[in-house]
Amino acid sequence: MPYCMKCGKELPEGAKYCPVCGTAVSMEEAPAAPAVPIAPAAPEFAGFKLAFWWERFVAWLIDAVIVGIVVGILGLFAWFASLTWWSGWPSWLPFFNFNLGGVLYFLYWMFMDGAYGQSFGKMVMRIKITRLDGSEIGMGKAAVESLGKAFLLPLDCIVGWILYPRRRQRLFNHLSQTIVIKIT
Repeated sequence: MPYCMKCGKELPEGAKYCPVCGTAVSMEEAPAAPAVPIAPAAPEFAGFKLAFWWERFVAWLIDAVIVGIVVGILGLFAWFASLTWWSGWPSWLPFFNFNLGGVLYFLYWMFMDGAYGQSFGKMVMRIKITRLDGSEIGMGKAAVESLGKAFLLPLDCIVGWILYPRRRQRLFNHLSQTIVIKIT
């Protein structure tokens, strides 16, 4: 059975176009089925190995602990000083994190991803955020992709998992045209 040269999907008998990606197929060029099944390693996009969701979660968790310590210390100071602005946004709203902690997370991820392409968590996990072509994202795209991660993470992930599974993008990764790749 032949396979698509672009996306690797199995082609129906006599297909002139791939039913998945639409690439024109020449039956002479279509390779036969591989002798050994391809292991489900990191999928590729534009020649880059995409990071797995669990790697991204562990990187996020490392960042959450680092920034969470700073937010906790600031929270203690605010509590001792009896500052009421600390909890101005209702914390019971689902999927939203619009408070000082969310702002600090946003600034951290925007700066680290925009300036270095990696937060400390991504450095530990050996993954990096790039544009779709592999170039650096810069502060503008870092701000867009960090909005979802800092303020709307559950919604950002759920929509991304449903709409963009092939590129492993969160919603705000898609909006900022960025992907998270493995560093070799």
